[in-house]
Amino acid sequence: MAKNGAPTMAALLGLLALASMLGMARGGGRHDYGMALRKSILYFEAQRSGVLPPNQRVTWRASSGLFDGKANGVDLVGGYYDAGDNVKFGLPMAFTVTMMSWGILEYGKQMAAAGELQNAMDAVKWGTDYFIKAHPEPDVLYGEVGDGDTDHSCWQRPEDMTTSRQAFRVDPQNPGSDLAGETAAAMAAASLVFRHKYPGYANLLLEHSKQLFAFADKYRGKYDASITVARNYYGSFSGYGDELLWAAAWLYEVTEDRYYLDYLANNGDALGGTGWSINQFGWDVKYPGVQVLAAKFLLQGRAGEHAAALQRYRQNAEFFVCSCVGKGGASNVPRTPGGMMYHQRWNNLQFVTSASFLLTVYADYATVLPGAGGAVRCPAGAARPYEILAFVRSQVNYILGDNPRATSYMVGYGGSFPRQVHHRGASIVSVRTDPSFVSCQEGYSSWYPRPAGNPNVLEGAVVGGPDENDDFADERNNYEQTEAATYNSAPLLGVLARLAGACGGLEEYQPSLPEAAAAPPPSSSHAANRTSHYRRRGQHAWSPIEIEQNVTRTWAMRRRTYYRYSVTVTNRSRKTVRELHLGVSELQGRLWGLDKARYGYVPPKWLPALRPGRSLRFVYVQPAPPASVWVTGYKLV
Repeated sequence: MAKNGAPTMAALLGLLALASMLGMARGGGRHDYGMALRKSILYFEAQRSGVLPPNQRVTWRASSGLFDGKANGVDLVGGYYDAGDNVKFGLPMAFTVTMMSWGILEYGKQMAAAGELQNAMDAVKWGTDYFIKAHPEPDVLYGEVGDGDTDHSCWQRPEDMTTSRQAFRVDPQNPGSDLAGETAAAMAAASLVFRHKYPGYANLLLEHSKQLFAFADKYRGKYDASITVARNYYGSFSGYGDELLWAAAWLYEVTEDRYYLDYLANNGDALGGTGWSINQFGWDVKYPGVQVLAAKFLLQGRAGEHAAALQRYRQNAEFFVCSCVGKGGASNVPRTPGGMMYHQRWNNLQFVTSASFLLTVYADYATVLPGAGGAVRCPAGAARPYEILAFVRSQVNYILGDNPRATSYMVGYGGSFPRQVHHRGASIVSVRTDPSFVSCQEGYSSWYPRPAGNPNVLEGAVVGGPDENDDFADERNNYEQTEAATYNSAPLLGVLARLAGACGGLEEYQPSLPEAAAAPPPSSSHAANRTSHYRRRGQHAWSPIEIEQNVTRTWAMRRRTYYRYSVTVTNRSRKTVRELHLGVSELQGRLWGLDKARYGYVPPKWLPALRPGRSLRFVYVQPAPPASVWVTGYKLV
């Protein structure tokens, strides 16, 4: 019996082990979200610039950047380094503070229960203290200290910096509406965080926010046209319309001043808030964030006479939700084999954490706000709040180690995590351990290529993460995957607090949920000749853009039939369409007549606008049914 039974037992044990591994890969692991929250907040202390306080917990860091702004006659000491370098970039820093503040506003009680609320508030204040300094006059804002070109030629601890610390600003002659708008949003959101505990400080932040918004709106322009050294690192691809709306939404949230609600509603067409439907949210493109806030106002009954305009914002917010959870049809966010949302190889996890936050708050809004209806209507069926939150948990669990590599992409969490994070301060021995000066070239020759792990653990940092196949190389020179950034972690604070508060369980949303009728899915017909009219996910809102596809030629070659598709995009409105962006999926051949852009495809440069009734045409060839073509964004002026 023993001999016959041994193989059976071994096989059983093998199956159990395999089932365990599969369970981990599919998100079945149990995680300590409270611990992950603590580590995430701790990471921001490692990114501090300026004079470190006595209660600094990341002890391998020391004060740095102590003369920032001096050459410009202004005190710019403080703030955060954005990632693994020693530059202070204003746009991602402001987004970081906005998202930390929003997380506190939504889930501060859960943070308090985890003993982390004060630490989270301190992290916000470290950023806003710097923004106050960076805004010395109503129409002046300093948006960068140092520059990426000189910094990237150097591998030094921030305490040893010898690179340029020149400061760059925007002003009426050199505008930066996106930078000023995002900073206004950050200071407005933060003012709510401090309203009860530090009311005087909150009022100061709000005053700065109002001034910055007025400056951003009056003197319009992209900040990277004024601070050109930022263009190769944090270029403003989405323009400034989203930041102006984002700032107005936050100012309305804080003040209840109808001026800001009117601005949000009346400028939705011209600035893209009602025209952009995109499945990506981050430091550059804020449209989904604006749309979620506008939907919140609508569901709270705060829209007033602007209910129709805010409903259009809400439709775009729900487009984002549907696309992320896989119920949006052609616009769905791709996923890796292990289940991670995937946008790009370079720092993909920034989009996973930011999307997870928006999904979390929208699921909660859909549950508790009176006008929500309990579920999101998507082309592929209703997305119920607990389903949305379960998907969010799967993404967080993936980051924390439930993935095919069983690797945590949060440094310091779990048994297996990146050891060679692309980070200057973490990769060189601490100045407190060895105060000997490390030069630019010494850092590159002695520390950057070391095969060993970093001497300092960058606790709580979320690195760029794996590629589309769930592959990851833990190598310091693999900056696309091993560099962490503040805007990766900032949205995650609120999500981790939410999960920690639920003890990892989301069952509270499952009973007796009202079932929203699913919108009919788009036709799956693959007829060679197809005409399609753009309608946003089965909603009945009118759209000014009409898309028509037709086959204009077919031919056979090498036992395959090829089709030439002609696509006509027509402006059916009475206004001019500008900044048109199109999404194209299921494309298997070449495309002519459009240019590839960061957020899809755009018309050629010689066609900057579509006047009323005018069309543009493009063609593509493939040996397959037609590709899916839809509108990602536009502005009506």
